[in-house]
Amino acid sequence: MNYYGGKELADAFRTVRKNTIQIAEEIPENKYAFSAAPETRTVAATLAHIAVVSRLFSHVHRNKVTDMKTLDFRAFFEEFGAEENKPRSKAELIALLRSEGDAFASFLQGLPEPFLAERVTQTPGTEPATKTRFEMLLSAKEHEMHHRAQLMVVQRMLGQVPHLTRQMQERIAALTAQARR
Repeated sequence: MNYYGGKELADAFRTVRKNTIQIAEEIPENKYAFSAAPETRTVAATLAHIAVVSRLFSHVHRNKVTDMKTLDFRAFFEEFGAEENKPRSKAELIALLRSEGDAFASFLQGLPEPFLAERVTQTPGTEPATKTRFEMLLSAKEHEMHHRAQLMVVQRMLGQVPHLTRQMQERIAALTAQARR
């Protein structure tokens, strides 16, 4: 019996996406072309990538793919590259993050435990050679958190304190003030 099923996956993904959207809202639109280093994604491209990559996860599991080597990854990467490089305003990127996030979370929410327990053969050379659908879907959240961390570093480079850091600082300050009473 799992204690973390489709509903919990969806809730956790919604929390991660909410935090990503807050970062997107806090970075000024005139900094969306900023790139932390040569040959890395801009803020805008990173946000677009985060928004659309869940389509790959949805495709795999909606279509009940059981062997990842049957996928045309080149076609997905071309689609994602085109989406990442499509000119969009800050408002359009935030709307894309919301709509794609809502669609993916809704998909996750309805997944039954037996489906999440199914094993999928990974691409050759991947360890382990098979993963459960649960592990694969959890990696969608992990993938977004990876890129969100990059955006938090960008915020620091732009002179901003990320909201999660501010929240932690506020909690520590409140605890410190309470302890002094």
